[in-house]
Amino acid sequence: MILYEYPFNERIRTYLRLEHLFRRLGELVPRTHPIDHHYALATIFEVMDVAARADLKSDVMKDLEKQKQLLNGYRGNPAIAEGVLDEVLGTIDRCFGAVNSQPGKAGQSLTENEWLMSVRSRIGIPGGTCEFDLPAYYAWQHREAGKRQDDLERWAGTLAPLAESIVLLLKLLRDSGTPQKVIASNGQLQQSLPQGRTFQLLRLRLDPALKLIPEISGNRLMVSVRLMRQEEAADRLHASNDDAPFELTLCS
Repeated sequence: MILYEYPFNERIRTYLRLEHLFRRLGELVPRTHPIDHHYALATIFEVMDVAARADLKSDVMKDLEKQKQLLNGYRGNPAIAEGVLDEVLGTIDRCFGAVNSQPGKAGQSLTENEWLMSVRSRIGIPGGTCEFDLPAYYAWQHREAGKRQDDLERWAGTLAPLAESIVLLLKLLRDSGTPQKVIASNGQLQQSLPQGRTFQLLRLRLDPALKLIPEISGNRLMVSVRLMRQEEAADRLHASNDDAPFELTLCS
């Protein structure tokens, strides 16, 4: 099954983008080729760009505090394992403290590294990191893989508190939803959202054997899914008119 996710607000959109970048970084750093480490470094810079939002740190801390209050409300519930609840609350407290203790925005300490910033200023330019532009960076790429990995892990470590908090918040959000089986009639589904609840994330699981691609839109009142099909020899999508099943989860 292919999982698609659609955020209902800008804050969750930012969280998903950061999670995507952190996942990519985790894939690239353990590799040994200099090209992989080039793109790992580029990913660190992308995280810094996304995290430059002035209110990101406060949003993360507010969401952690909100989740803590919500989970504390389950104390005394016989259906809840107190040990597991304490463990999750402890993780929330640790993430909150780590984010709170970081000065400024995520990765701000990296901006004081002149060598890194010289690479950052050129990495977005097509071909801007050639050896004649950045000989020091070219030399770094020729160092032993283990040395480069140590550097990347040290630089990425400044982003670790944000990464752990984002992963935790998204896991708690995803766990709040209940999957339901639905059918897109003639390739389309429109569903009104229950009133009195604010949904933040839509999750859609679709069988890849159907060879369909969902186009998702939504607001606080309704969600719409239009299934599209890409023909083998075509470079554009066409609307599908077939009935198709998929799994839909709304997370609040």
